[in-house]
Order: sequence, then C-alpha cells, then structure tokens
Amino acid sequence: MPSAMTLLLAEDDAILADALSAQLKRAGFEVEHAPNGAVAEYLLMKQHFDLAVLDLGLPMVDGLTVLRRVRAAQCATPVLVLTALDSLDDRVAGLNAGADDYLTKPFDFPELEARLHALMRRARPSVKLAELGDLSFDPDTRRAAVRGEPLDLSPREWMLLELLLSQRDRVVTKDQIAQAWALERTEAGGASSIEVYIHRLRRKLEQSGLAIRTVRGLGYLLEADAAAKP
Repeated sequence: MPSAMTLLLAEDDAILADALSAQLKRAGFEVEHAPNGAVAEYLLMKQHFDLAVLDLGLPMVDGLTVLRRVRAAQCATPVLVLTALDSLDDRVAGLNAGADDYLTKPFDFPELEARLHALMRRARPSVKLAELGDLSFDPDTRRAAVRGEPLDLSPREWMLLELLLSQRDRVVTKDQIAQAWALERTEAGGASSIEVYIHRLRRKLEQSGLAIRTVRGLGYLLEADAAAKP
C-alpha cells in the first residue's frame, strides 16, 4: 500500500542536507539522502523514488553526469535540479540532461515545496474518459455524471474523485490528497477537512454503484459498492 511520497535528496552540503531533510519530512515526504553523485546514481538505478532533488556540484560524480546516466537507463523519476549555477547555459544544460525543473540557490523552502508538488501533479497517472458502475467521468470537459445526471462537484471534490480514479486499484493516503490540493487555492481548509470532502463525495456517489471505503490507518479506496465494507 502507498504511504508518504518518497524523495531522494542528493546534496553534499551536510548542513543544508540536514535542514532540507527535516523540512521535507515535515511536509510529508519520506526522504533518503545521498551525499555524493555515486550514491545518488546507485539509489536512482536500484530503488523507486517518486521525486528526486539533485545538486549539480556533487563530489565523485557530478549531478549532470548522474542525470544523463539515469535517463539513459530509462529512469523516469521526476528530478528537480537544485544548484548554485544560475547562468542560462547551466539551466539549459540541466534541462537538456533530463531535469524536469531547475531551482537555483539561495532559495526559499516554500518555493521548493510548491515546485515539488507541481512535479507530482504532472507525474500523477492521468485519468482518461472513464465509465465505472453508473459513473461517467470526462477529464477533458471536467464533467462527471451518475446515470446521466451531472454531478455538481466543487474543485476539491473533482480533484479528489480524479485522484481516487487514477489510483483506483490502490489506497489513496491523506498525504497524497493533501499534496494534490497543495497548489489549489479556490476553497478554504487544509488536510483536516479531507474527511468532510470524503463524506460529501460519498453522498454524491451513492447511486453510482461505487463506494469510497476507509482503510483504517492507511487512507481511502474507490471500489464497487457491493464489495465495500461498512
């Protein structure tokens, strides 16, 4: 079952790495630290990470070389390059090597966190036109209906339904929901309001043949109503 989003932090400055690791963990990430390029390359090749933050000035193997090698090996982990190199040529080189985003030092942590959330949203499996039970869902037109009757969904309810559909064979954690909502500012309320939106969405799906089951201690699972447990 999925838990917190896993992140590889490749940074050779021990003080910065410790500070960033602590902040990222408070933001809900599970962090593994690589102090040099050789370790970063090995971990990216051998383990699955949802995201990676990669410094370019790493010892042993520089960050650009790490990036080129893991991309050549078909590693698709989204990578945010974090570096003091801020010239146009440096940014172009990083992006051409396979970086998904580029942030220069010094930086503010809220910007780093926002960029990581944006990368996660882009990497999240897309939901194509779906018909499950009596629910129809069209992400292109942002419309959903039950037995032909349109569902009136708020932006957060829509994002919640889309996330549950995209992970419909897996449990969706509260951390994943909070992260998906992180850049959405049209409705008030934080992670503590997740139960409220789950309750609202359950009511709207009552006639759809689908149910949102609470998996205690883990999160929520969208499944056929007949298989749902009270």
